[in-house]
Amino acid sequence: MKIGWVEISKKRYGGSIYDELSRKVLSRNFDLELISVDAHYLKKIRYLRIPEALIYLCNLKGGKDLWIRNFFSTITFPIDKTNGKNLAIVYHIDFSTLPLVSQPVFFLFEKIFYQNLKKVNAILTISEYWRKHFLDKGYKNVYKIYNGFDLSLFNITEQEVTGFKKKFNLLGKPIVYLGNCQKGKGVVDAYQSLKNLDVFLVTSGRPQVNIPAINLDLNYRDYLCLLKSSSVVITMSQFKEGWCRTAHESMLLKTPVIGSGLGGMKELLDGGGQIVCHDFRELKDKVNFVLQNPEIGKTGYDFAKKFTMDKFEKEWINLINKIL
Repeated sequence: MKIGWVEISKKRYGGSIYDELSRKVLSRNFDLELISVDAHYLKKIRYLRIPEALIYLCNLKGGKDLWIRNFFSTITFPIDKTNGKNLAIVYHIDFSTLPLVSQPVFFLFEKIFYQNLKKVNAILTISEYWRKHFLDKGYKNVYKIYNGFDLSLFNITEQEVTGFKKKFNLLGKPIVYLGNCQKGKGVVDAYQSLKNLDVFLVTSGRPQVNIPAINLDLNYRDYLCLLKSSSVVITMSQFKEGWCRTAHESMLLKTPVIGSGLGGMKELLDGGGQIVCHDFRELKDKVNFVLQNPEIGKTGYDFAKKFTMDKFEKEWINLINKIL
């Protein structure tokens, strides 16, 4: 069976990690080709990168047993010259945190996307929230495959934690991780709510907003050390998440999580006995509660460890065989 996986962006985020893991398990069982259609000439110009990539998508051609598509390649697939069945992966659909200038364009994209979903052979989601979302809208053949995790990666020793804290001068006070440093992840409001606490407030990744928190640009192992070193992880996303990989990783490290619970994240937090916070005005009290009750993290681990790579691979193989 030949599968074509269409990719438009190489930006690292939860969805792209899911993509990489999916391609890895599919490549072991099927003839999979990765087809990159990202912008070449205008990729450094923010508002022109997507139009260039859409041109490439419209000119996509070839025959496969199955094409696996994301949001943008689902928008263009009725126009392109591909043959075969189509599977659309949908992590989440919520453009409310994008800049206002771009929201009308994405509103149009969303309308086209929903229309074209009627023509695909299957829709794949990563949480029950989004599976139900599409079923309630009348779509058929809606499936769900949760994230998979290599549990061996989460064996962080106390020596690593101590070394991490020394390396980044984070000794002597609790660490509160606010999330990836971007507005949509809620770090601005979370900082304002927690700035008077006697803790280290930390963000990670390339800063997209300017707040006086400690920002660390880390490799993956150090990022896991940060989560393990934290007394609490905040995931106050202001858009409807597909799941929330950061929250899940934290739970695998037995670190308590407080999150907004928007989208698929609520299923994760509720399942792992973590704390949902609907209002930033309540965040400080909830953080203080967790600092006094760190055992909450152990409950999260018992739930999070069920999402193994073996299960992930089996579900992918079953889905492909079902579609084809």
